[in-house]
Amino acid sequence: MIQSMTGFGKHVVNLPNKKINIEIKSLNSKNLDINARMPSQYREKELSLRGLIGKTLTRGKIDFSMYVENTGNETASSINPAVVKNYMNSLKSIISTGESNPQEELAYLQMAMRLPDALKTEKEEIDEQEYQAIELAVNQALAELLQFRKDEGLALEKDFKQRIKTLHQLLDEVLRIDPERVRAVKDRLQKSISELKEQVDENRFEQELIYYIEKYDITEEKIRLENHLEYFTKTLDSPDSNGKKLGFITQEIGREINTIGSKSNYAPMQKLVVQMKDELEKIKEQLLNVL
Repeated sequence: MIQSMTGFGKHVVNLPNKKINIEIKSLNSKNLDINARMPSQYREKELSLRGLIGKTLTRGKIDFSMYVENTGNETASSINPAVVKNYMNSLKSIISTGESNPQEELAYLQMAMRLPDALKTEKEEIDEQEYQAIELAVNQALAELLQFRKDEGLALEKDFKQRIKTLHQLLDEVLRIDPERVRAVKDRLQKSISELKEQVDENRFEQELIYYIEKYDITEEKIRLENHLEYFTKTLDSPDSNGKKLGFITQEIGREINTIGSKSNYAPMQKLVVQMKDELEKIKEQLLNVL
C-alpha cells in the first residue's frame, strides 16, 4: 500500500502552567530533511525529537513546530530594574532640558523597555514529566500525519491503477493494428521498387522484405512492456510503500514505449505511442509524491 509524502498532524498538550502546541507538516523530497522550530529552552531536546520524527517518517521535507503558551501566573521573563533605570537616566540626560513631568517619565520608560536587556529571562529546566508529555504529543501528531499520508496514498493508488489500465488498452490497440502496419510497410516497399522500373529478383526481394520487417518487429517490446505493467501493479499492492522502486519500473516502461515508437514507422501506431507517453508522464509526476 503506497503512501503520499504530503501530510499534516497537530496535537495540543495542556500542562498546569502552559499549553504546548505541536505541528508537523511533510512535503515530497528525495531524502529526509527536518526543519525544527521551537523555543530556545527546549533546544536541548531537539536531537531526540528529530530522531523520533525521522524514525517514523523516513523520507520527506518535514517542518516541525513547537509553540509554547504560558497559561499560569509563572513567567520566565522579568524586568531588570537596574538596567531600565540606567537607560531612563541616559535618555533624560540626552533629551530633557529641565525638570521632567510624569508624561515624560512614562515616555522614557516605554523607550527603555524596548532596549536590550530590559527584560531578563531565566532558563527553565524541562522536567521528565513535561518531556514525556511533549513526546506523547509528537507521537500523536505523527499518527495523524501518517493517516493523512495513507488517505492521500489511496487516492494516488486509484489514479495509478487507472492509468496502468489505460496503458494496457493502448498496448492492445497497438497490437491490433500491427498487422496493418506490416502490410503498409510491405506495400510501401513494393511501390518504391515498382517505381524504379527495374527488373527485381523476387526471391531476393522477399528475403530483404522479411529481414526489414523482422527489424521492426515489436514482439519482444510488447512482452517486456506487459511484464513491466504487471510488475508495477504488483508493487502497488505490496504492503510497503516504495516510490523509488515504482520510479525505476516507470523508467523501464518508458524504454519499451520509446522502442515501440522508434520501430513503428506507421502514423496510426505512432499516435498511440504518443498517448502512452502522455499517460506515463502523468504517472511519473505523481510518483514524485510517493513515499
